[in-house]
Amino acid sequence: MALSRFYAIRRFQRSFQTPHLPSEYSISFGSFHKTDAIYSHFPCNLFTPRSSSHFLSSGLEGFVLRRSIVSCSCTISSILRPDAARDGSGFTSRSSTKVAEFTICFSGSRSMSIVKAPAGARQVSLKVTMLSPGFVYEPYTPREPISFWRRWFTRSGWRRTKEDLIMEMKSAYAINRLRKVAGYSKKLFYQHTLRLYKEINTLLAKGDTSSLRKVVTEKMYSTLKNELKRRESMWSSVHWELVEPVVSVRTLRARMIALDKNDLDKAFIQMTLEITAKQRFEAYNAKGAVVSGDKTKEVLVRDIWVFERSLFHPRADWRLCARLSV
Repeated sequence: MALSRFYAIRRFQRSFQTPHLPSEYSISFGSFHKTDAIYSHFPCNLFTPRSSSHFLSSGLEGFVLRRSIVSCSCTISSILRPDAARDGSGFTSRSSTKVAEFTICFSGSRSMSIVKAPAGARQVSLKVTMLSPGFVYEPYTPREPISFWRRWFTRSGWRRTKEDLIMEMKSAYAINRLRKVAGYSKKLFYQHTLRLYKEINTLLAKGDTSSLRKVVTEKMYSTLKNELKRRESMWSSVHWELVEPVVSVRTLRARMIALDKNDLDKAFIQMTLEITAKQRFEAYNAKGAVVSGDKTKEVLVRDIWVFERSLFHPRADWRLCARLSV
């Protein structure tokens, strides 16, 4: 008699205990279906031995014990406690909630995650690319001239000669990579950059910021916009004209900015040019009166501009990335 009562109490206690599962298993609720994993039935109050048995009380037909996390659907009519609808706290139990995925994992501690997948969702790949480095690599500065005897017969001259040689080799390497990837031609490059030089100055004179964005980098565009705002506070309009042909144009420096050391084609080329040209300039106030300059006179101007080009973007073109003052 005592033994049968002991077994009855033991069976009653086991019905409220949580089964021990290895950490490699996971549990997913839903309707049964044929799989290669092991499946069995457990009571619906499996995870609440001391709380209400209404935790998962409706729409629960069983669960599948598998070696991998699976997802399915079930309906939950009440979460947290059955009186949530009466006191207004927690979730409401007036209607059942459709859950897209309901997964409970065992790995030392119980955890529950609920994920609602949007209808018609599809995988989208995101590709991030750099349009400009946003800085000038080793900006050009004029070198102090030294005599022949100091260059070849003093230690400081030898160091200077070594530095000059390294700079020239960097420029030669950048131009060689540009020629190999994009087919660089010095004559065509000068013609193209002179057209850009004239176009950018004309757009600045007109204040056309929308067209200006296409021929300059993002950082340079911000700089030019600020300059235009300051100019508009002083002058109402300006006249600018380039006297062609230009006096001279020459390359001062060429640099390559590599993004990947294992793939040198993923790089940017920066060419520093010195453009000397005659220009005409005149500024007007709101009444149309001349307040600065004279468009009948030619002024010799020397500009040092840095043009930038990508080696890996399709149909990449040269853009102005900086104007240097030396």
